[in-house]
Amino acid sequence: MSEIYEIIGYTGSVLVALSLMMRNILRLRVINFFGAATFATYGYLVGAYPVLVLNGFITLVDLYYLVGMWSQKEHFSLMPVLDETHPYLTKFFEFHKDDIKQFFPGFDAATLNDPHCFFILRNLIPAGLFVFEKTAEDSVLIHLDYAIPDYRDFKNAKYVYSAEQKYLKERGVKKVTAKGEVQKHRKYLERMGFRKSQQGSGMYEREIL
Repeated sequence: MSEIYEIIGYTGSVLVALSLMMRNILRLRVINFFGAATFATYGYLVGAYPVLVLNGFITLVDLYYLVGMWSQKEHFSLMPVLDETHPYLTKFFEFHKDDIKQFFPGFDAATLNDPHCFFILRNLIPAGLFVFEKTAEDSVLIHLDYAIPDYRDFKNAKYVYSAEQKYLKERGVKKVTAKGEVQKHRKYLERMGFRKSQQGSGMYEREIL
């Protein structure tokens, strides 16, 4: 039985340690919640009541903030970037370039001919950037669909694909294509309703309905 208790204790410790490595605050809270709850259970089982009290308190704190984050009503909007050489856009690219490369290794803003750029504002905070080009009268290619680490919880995506779909539909666009260069981005595209394109080479497409 003591071996089982040790496994529970180590599991809680690993989860707590893992949570501290998360850049996304929501993911940090979720993992820390389970880690603290597991470690509190360990404290109860072995009679280490200081461990139980501390981690029980941390569990309640995490739960309090998680409920607040999930119930908070947020305001989203799209801000078009009318000047692709705007200093803020340039600084945004520069500041997030390493993180962008992880998901879009082939992205290079300087190579785009006629890009359409939109900041995704979340409570007026620039939480992401959406960049696409029109490839035909009825289709566009998404070059960048980026969310900064603190806001990488799919709320941005759900909003942008709803708002952008309306925007594109009004302009006669019927199909959106995107390239999934890395596995994480391919999974994201599939979750957003994209399907593999017959074009191959990691291309995905989604109909504008």
